[in-house]
Amino acid sequence: MTGTIERIATDPDWYEPYRISQAIRAGGFVHVSGQAGIDEHGRTVSDDFLEQGRQAFRNIERVLKEAGLSIADVVKVGIFVTDMAAHLDDVIRLREEFLARPYPADTLLEVSSLAQPDWQIEVEVTALDRREDVR
Repeated sequence: MTGTIERIATDPDWYEPYRISQAIRAGGFVHVSGQAGIDEHGRTVSDDFLEQGRQAFRNIERVLKEAGLSIADVVKVGIFVTDMAAHLDDVIRLREEFLARPYPADTLLEVSSLAQPDWQIEVEVTALDRREDVR
């Protein structure tokens, strides 16, 4: 339905204490908030960049599944890393592991820090909502 906004959340919702929606469905898209390498209780899974990145993508998959979508519906990715020089090859590896042709549009940025000091990567996505009832 045009003009509606729907909150998408998993159970447990690891972002609820911060007053952040895990995702919002609006205008034929699902906008997933930045996901970090945290488990369902908000704990960082590892100090390893690739493990944090894999968990961030798994969190995205979980939120998209709650919305009735999958990673194949993703049309735009934003990846934020704290050390581009050290991890550009790792980011490409994560893209290969989780994304497929046609690859989504993507923005990759180096940032000075993320919400928690031990986070090294955060990933946000926008997915096209192809459900029949959305028109």
